[in-house]
Amino acid sequence: MSYRNIRIAIAAVSALATLIAVLALGFFLIAEPGKAQMLPVFAILASLGVFLATSALVSVLLHPLNELQNKVQKLAQGDYTVRFEEEGIQRRFTPRVIISLASSLDMLGARVRSTMAELVAESHRQGQFVSDVSHEIRTPLTAIRGAAETMLDEEIPYDDRVRFCENIIRESERLTRLAADLITLQRIEGDGEIVLKRVNLSDVVGNAIDLLEPLFEERIVNVSTSGEAPDVLGDPDRLQQVVVNLLDNASRHVGEDGHVHIELSGIRGHSVITVSDDGPGFGDVDPARLFDRFYRGDRSRARTTGGTGLGLTIVKTIVSALDGTVEAVNLPGGGACFIVAIPSLSPRD
Repeated sequence: MSYRNIRIAIAAVSALATLIAVLALGFFLIAEPGKAQMLPVFAILASLGVFLATSALVSVLLHPLNELQNKVQKLAQGDYTVRFEEEGIQRRFTPRVIISLASSLDMLGARVRSTMAELVAESHRQGQFVSDVSHEIRTPLTAIRGAAETMLDEEIPYDDRVRFCENIIRESERLTRLAADLITLQRIEGDGEIVLKRVNLSDVVGNAIDLLEPLFEERIVNVSTSGEAPDVLGDPDRLQQVVVNLLDNASRHVGEDGHVHIELSGIRGHSVITVSDDGPGFGDVDPARLFDRFYRGDRSRARTTGGTGLGLTIVKTIVSALDGTVEAVNLPGGGACFIVAIPSLSPRD
């Protein structure tokens, strides 16, 4: 039933009740026949007055409710700019229940707007992610195809064939690393593949260094460690991946005979892993952007270093899943520093 029909119905019922009440009371109290003849006229006038007064009163009381109904319909039709506590609700004449309803609807509208904004942002991120992946895959595939087509020429010298074969192998390995990193992100973000247990960070760092030892020797990079940190609640394999990615990232940029240092510490209830190097740093780039998928700065994340552009993204995803934080800063004397902080466990936990 519409707002207008409700108003008329309430006023009509009130008028009818008034008419019946006046007639019944009049016939009961008035004994003189002359006065009794005027009773119906008086009753009709009284009921008409009640009808008009009731209609006006209901209009004042229900008008804000009608405004709320119209706004709800606009919200349902996709107008997410609607506000329920603005014009149309005069707090002086509006029942508290309607004011409370408007406030509740405003909260609901805010949640709807927030949800829609998140959906739009997520859709944009997915589209951008697909575009980025396509771009990252296209480059090595183009290189592989170009090298393979060139090798079809029988007159190419042997040394050139070897060089083109090495290019194919190198770009194939890059595709393999990219696929592995994408699968890792999907498992962490999609399936929540995090196994929580008490983890000793010294063991994690030691295992990561042992795993990358051949790589450090190949790149001629010096790695050192210091300090200790309280145990954390986390996945040892994922935490090792965090350290491995940070060490791999640092060792790519320090150059031959460069230095990478890992320091463990405990600060304000958090276990901190600090990975610093004496490389060129990442310049004037916004540190937060370093953790975006496929983001590459000028020198710090160039494709010539062999990275996939997902290593730091994986670091941030894992650390965030453990309620931790990761930050990047340029050191005053040169080099980059990545700081991972994860809530600590007390010795008795």
